[in-house]
Amino acid sequence: MNKCGKILGAVFAAALLFWPLAAEAAWQPDLLIGLQTGQTAVKVSVDKAFVIRTVKDHKVLYKGSADKPLTIAYRDGSFAVDGKKLKAGQEAIECIVADERQLAQQVTRINGRAYRGAVQLQPKGAGFTVVNHVTVEEYLRGVVPEEMPPEWNTEAVKAQAVAARTFALSSRKRHASEGYDLCATTHCQQYSGVAAEKAGADRAIKATAGEVLTYRGKLIDALFHTDSGGMTENSEDVWGSRIPYLRAAKEVHTKTYPWEKNITAANLASVLASHGKNVGALKKVELADLQPGKRVKGRTASGRAQQVRFTGKQGTALVSGNDLRSWLGLKSTMFDISLRAGVVFIRGYGWGHGLGLSQWGAKAYAEEKGYKYTEILSNYYAGTTLKKLY
Repeated sequence: MNKCGKILGAVFAAALLFWPLAAEAAWQPDLLIGLQTGQTAVKVSVDKAFVIRTVKDHKVLYKGSADKPLTIAYRDGSFAVDGKKLKAGQEAIECIVADERQLAQQVTRINGRAYRGAVQLQPKGAGFTVVNHVTVEEYLRGVVPEEMPPEWNTEAVKAQAVAARTFALSSRKRHASEGYDLCATTHCQQYSGVAAEKAGADRAIKATAGEVLTYRGKLIDALFHTDSGGMTENSEDVWGSRIPYLRAAKEVHTKTYPWEKNITAANLASVLASHGKNVGALKKVELADLQPGKRVKGRTASGRAQQVRFTGKQGTALVSGNDLRSWLGLKSTMFDISLRAGVVFIRGYGWGHGLGLSQWGAKAYAEEKGYKYTEILSNYYAGTTLKKLY
């Protein structure tokens, strides 16, 4: 995931509002995942007998055969299947198995790309949005291997599965104004459908099925990132809000490697000016030396850059580490910065915002310390409880 976004949080009880699968022996929540916007036509096929129905009242408009591709187009305010207009008006439609109890087993191809679950087509303007209606566990099969290599130690992958499941459920309705729950990009979680599925990830998902993290009875915002650089961060030092379970914590050695980025002073001055920080030709860049785990002026508790002072011929400006990371495309805010001979040198560690689970750190805990996934999760999400939701 990215893996960034607004701290959301959601009550544990809210999960009970998710639509149950009709008469399923093992109930689980389902999600609406936004796949594509601005479409006017798509080719759809389903691996089982299916119907096209209205989303609102489930009025059946068309009955389709297994593995028979259809072209669904939207023009002049209505949908048509292979050129034949459906009586749906401007209502959203859904291609779903005739026996809805089989939703978790349904595979739908959208322009040749396979996704588990059903597909909704939601009119918007002159086109429509393509939305995947999928159960949580099947959704995770297309997420977990995109977020962590499935061949890694299984305990690390289990920890990732729990974090991804918790994040998905706590962030549900994040894109409600757009007609779905989550997007398929790293703004929420990278989701690539059936093509992403791997046996190692499937085993981890199955072993932790229904397990989520809570804090005082509420689902947590289970943030994660690629590499902490040796120490995670406090939430208030990244986004300003103190979250009790997102606290700075040192890690075991994660074999992190430094990264570097160099930029001419003139180019950096231009970047600053473009963001309202016009200091003129750079003369000095000030930030205390990185001392991981030690809070010094201009740095957070973990040592990440909090504020960098730039002095130029026309004045001085303070820039937050997060802004500088965004403006320059840096991997993290755990860096040193210096100005020499007209060039600004940046050398840093880690990758990501530093909140919650560090994926490389989880790998190290599993491989070097023999931690179980429950111990890994406890290390990164302080004071949380692992609960089986379904």
